[in-house]
Amino acid sequence: MQNVLPIILLLSLGSSHLCPAQWPQWRGPSADGTWQCPGLPLEIENPQRIWKKEISGGYSGVTVSDGKVYTMDRPEKKDIERILCLDAITGKIIWEHRYAASYKGLSYDSGPRASVTIHSGKAYSLGSVGHIHCLDAGTGKVIWSKDSVKQLGARRPTWGFAASPVIWKNTVIYQVGTQDGGYIAFDKNSGKERWRGSNDPAGYATPVFTRHREQDLMLAWTPENIRGMSPDTGQVLWSVPYKIKYGVSIAMPIFHDETVLVCGYWHGSRAIKLGESPTDATLLWQDEENIRGLMAQPLYRDGLVYLLDRSNGLCCFELTTGKRLWNDAEAHTLTPAGRNPQTTMVWARDGKRNDRALILNANGELLSITLGKDGFKIHSRAQVTGKTWAHPAYANGHIFARSDREIVCLKLQG
Repeated sequence: MQNVLPIILLLSLGSSHLCPAQWPQWRGPSADGTWQCPGLPLEIENPQRIWKKEISGGYSGVTVSDGKVYTMDRPEKKDIERILCLDAITGKIIWEHRYAASYKGLSYDSGPRASVTIHSGKAYSLGSVGHIHCLDAGTGKVIWSKDSVKQLGARRPTWGFAASPVIWKNTVIYQVGTQDGGYIAFDKNSGKERWRGSNDPAGYATPVFTRHREQDLMLAWTPENIRGMSPDTGQVLWSVPYKIKYGVSIAMPIFHDETVLVCGYWHGSRAIKLGESPTDATLLWQDEENIRGLMAQPLYRDGLVYLLDRSNGLCCFELTTGKRLWNDAEAHTLTPAGRNPQTTMVWARDGKRNDRALILNANGELLSITLGKDGFKIHSRAQVTGKTWAHPAYANGHIFARSDREIVCLKLQG
């Protein structure tokens, strides 16, 4: 029996050679919160726990690549951060990398915030107080590293560095908020600095890449501006001012229908219309009262945006007009109400419908729902972990989720 169980789990999860399970960066393979999961049942009542592993505190999301699971934590609230790599089949720790990191003066000091980005056999990380690492994803060996505060002049934001590293061609880009470069690009293999762009302080939003009118764009939301930048050079192509109280630019921008959207907490949402010129960007609409996000990443489909509003729960509005169609203010059905509401939402493309989403709420419940212009329907709700703000990973019919005490793997489909 001891020899049979690993084989069963291997067939369940898929080996990296036969059916690779990939969620290699924050928000998934395409960085837009979409999981391709053919055959996933609409109702997920009793997901089977495959394994559970005790870990320490942190908000770092989970990533999965080539049969390995990655996250970060802060052991026993000491002045240490840890990058973890676990076996996707058994949950056994394959390697860990520890380094000194003083959290003195840092609010919400549970642990690291950013997800580990996996690319071409390397693991890229950013710690809460500015430590940058490039590690061998298989062994944990340090390839290159930097202390962005001491070596680069980075300015730590109030709640610590949180934007996950992003890969663009042969570079890896970090948001660290130096006076001469809010964003810095390094050669992804050597760590050599390639460019600095924007002089904004660091916020918490991971930048996103897109293309508009034959122009590659990096959409960057900082505590002071919404910017369109060249990911090749760091040049700022356009900028719309948006200074935010306490610097809480958190959720990643989204781009559809030639429209950039950011959803803020204190000062609401902004939509920006891009024009024919690479430098042409104008404010399309703003709403400071009715559409106010925080940490939760909005979802887009067919001209509509679904967002966890700070006061009204899940809401739905039109991207190009800001017109709100409905909200969940009375019941707060999907996740508990509070001063800092949080949930993570992804589209689950199951091969049958495109309106189906999965939600991991702040209580650690996994909900399968459908979303549309007339409202939402909950099809199932299941407890998968403890209270959490961390983003889970979805891969090959499984969810990998974490809290401040554990990381778990549960099977969602047969």
